[in-house]
Amino acid sequence: MPFPIYRRPGGVAFLDDDPAYLEMLAEVMPEHWHVRLYQRPADCINQLQQEPPRHDADTWRQKEILDRWRDGNALIAQLLEYWRDDATARFDLTKVCVVDYSMPAMNGLQVLGELVNWSGSRVLLTGRADEQIAVSAFNQALIDQYIPKQTTEIARRLTDSIQRMLDEPQADHSLAWRATLSREQMALLSSPVIGRQLATLADEQRWVEHVVLGDPFGVLALDAAGMAFWLQLEPENRLEELAEMAVCHGVDDAGLEDIRSGRRLFDVEFRLALGLENAGLHPAVRLGSGPVVFGALVPVPQALCPGLSGSYELFLNSRGPRELGDQPPAAFPAGQR
Repeated sequence: MPFPIYRRPGGVAFLDDDPAYLEMLAEVMPEHWHVRLYQRPADCINQLQQEPPRHDADTWRQKEILDRWRDGNALIAQLLEYWRDDATARFDLTKVCVVDYSMPAMNGLQVLGELVNWSGSRVLLTGRADEQIAVSAFNQALIDQYIPKQTTEIARRLTDSIQRMLDEPQADHSLAWRATLSREQMALLSSPVIGRQLATLADEQRWVEHVVLGDPFGVLALDAAGMAFWLQLEPENRLEELAEMAVCHGVDDAGLEDIRSGRRLFDVEFRLALGLENAGLHPAVRLGSGPVVFGALVPVPQALCPGLSGSYELFLNSRGPRELGDQPPAAFPAGQR
């Protein structure tokens, strides 16, 4: 699977007329998920119908970043500013909606039919008598998946299915950021070996959000505490060019040999993008087997990071316990209403 170009957390909404079932879901769903619980269809519909304009405003903000990049402005600095300005508003958008089919006021398909402009993934929970209806809805692409409530280990099955949907890249955002990547860079990201290694590294570093950039080539990422990191990526055929740049900055012979062999990478392009001095060398790892790319992890200066006040960790803690009806949506920062 290719490494996602753009990835960030998204919320999960559950709608079921049985409060006991919702309470069970609240207890067994992973703690790192942003979960909303609804017993009344109208409440769920009202919340999700408010989200498309907010999603569009966020998409427009990213389009403006890319437009300024085409005019010569550095991407890394702009993205860090976007994350700081946004605070945690983008985390409040729902990515998956799970609805029970059999409800007295409206059935699950009727509820989902009201969400005309909402673009998230849709899961239908069914009883035995509803399975043929669910199969038909799936075949008509009205839902992304259906899960019978009587399924053995329903909590695990539901968790696994939702996690796969949360892991799927946001299509419109990924397409927009792909414009920064060259054909060679896309080929490297599409390598199954490199994709798996990057995904493993992201998990090890506990990144909750990342964007792959082509200028310079690398991954700008955030962890749950709001600290940012730059994963510099250098194709094997570009190491000599990087060494030549290092010569101009006074790197000694031992450092130049490390660059040429892929043992360390020189972060000069990252530093220039942020207007920082004192470029340095960082330990690198080899990624891939056919096409090869070398990666070095560089911490972003703390003053430029969103920090705890703009972190996913704070966002989850601010939601409080998982209760029916959830809490009010996060407020937009000034200037983004």
